[in-house]
Amino acid sequence: MYRDLSHRIETGMQTYPGDPDVTVSQAATVSADGAAVLEVHCGSHTGTHVDAPSHTEPDGDDLEDRDVGEFVLETRFVDLAPCSPRERIGLDAIPVDLGDAGDPVDLLVVRTGYDEHWGSDDALDHPYLSPAVARTLREAGCGVGTDTLNPDPTPTENAGEDEPEGFPVHRELLGAGLPIVENLANLEGLPERFRLYAFPLPLADADGAPVRAVAELEHSRS
Repeated sequence: MYRDLSHRIETGMQTYPGDPDVTVSQAATVSADGAAVLEVHCGSHTGTHVDAPSHTEPDGDDLEDRDVGEFVLETRFVDLAPCSPRERIGLDAIPVDLGDAGDPVDLLVVRTGYDEHWGSDDALDHPYLSPAVARTLREAGCGVGTDTLNPDPTPTENAGEDEPEGFPVHRELLGAGLPIVENLANLEGLPERFRLYAFPLPLADADGAPVRAVAELEHSRS
């Protein structure tokens, strides 16, 4: 059984502030041209996407430097929804057995419920992971997937004075070559363990790329 965890790519869809706008238009039609073709303009971090280390690390790998098998991820799922605006997610919300060598986890998938705000200004004031959580994930060799624009706080006029600045979660995880998958959707009711397929588009020199994120809910794990 499979479940699509991706946002649809469409004109005017939400992006991280300052990222390129997204347009999808008809470049050719069957009636006029004999074949239909869409013209797509977007940034490398459009919609549901995976970050490469080069997104924040000056000497980090691009996506094309990674083996495609690295985007088949054994996950641990935690459901924290509903979270409050700009809520700091701390260590008490994170499973303590992520580093269990007998049952490895590649990605912690965190549901905050903020995919329900997709396309609105409310989505910018999403919950975020504390730097302590990022350090714990790095020590466990585990990346993170979220249903938010960012595992770090996204700057808005509602930001608190005690919020971390910049991209500490990105730097901690991408600096260790661990995956970050952002803007996941449709996470409600997922099992505690599942396999995630998050193959990025093969963009040249990619610091990130959209993915079709698909959860395999029933499989035999070796």
